[in-house]
Amino acid sequence: MVSDETNMRSTRKRQRRVAKPLDQTRLRDLALSYAARYATSAAKLESYLQRKIRERGVAEGEELNPRAIVERLVELNYVDDEAYARARSGSLMRRGYGARRVEETLRHSGISQELREEIAPGEYAKREAAIRLAQKRGFGPYAKLAVDPARREKQIAAMARAGHDFGSARFIVEAAREEELDQWLAEAADEEDNTSW
Repeated sequence: MVSDETNMRSTRKRQRRVAKPLDQTRLRDLALSYAARYATSAAKLESYLQRKIRERGVAEGEELNPRAIVERLVELNYVDDEAYARARSGSLMRRGYGARRVEETLRHSGISQELREEIAPGEYAKREAAIRLAQKRGFGPYAKLAVDPARREKQIAAMARAGHDFGSARFIVEAAREEELDQWLAEAADEEDNTSW
């Protein structure tokens, strides 16, 4: 037999706690907590704070300024758009995503066009990411079994969805041997070396 006290405790556990409306101090604490826990851009942090204001409301007599909080965290280098963009870009490229997908992700995170252009991957990095995706997914010369033309088209489409350009995707999927891709990658490295002079 369950006692009344046990029933009351389980009912209280199920009841959702109502968060207090926000004042400037609570909003600042939320921003600090978020910036400490997650790599973020200034735009993403401001969006998070705006969402929290909508969810919890504003304490009576308070006027909140999430932009000022974000600007202060940027000033203190707790939030750094360039560092965030470089880290996010590198992470996506290492996972095999292409330049277009990186650009979309950074744009969605509120990174400025100027910064996105500055950290855009070069040809070598683009090709390296495309080859990495092909290796992971078993495309082109990395396929374990023979691939029919319809399957090749699906592989090209998958690479395009991952942000790679059509020409690179087709070249990789239609390559007969890994050595062709090694040569293709080496050509991009040579071109980048020549342009830096």
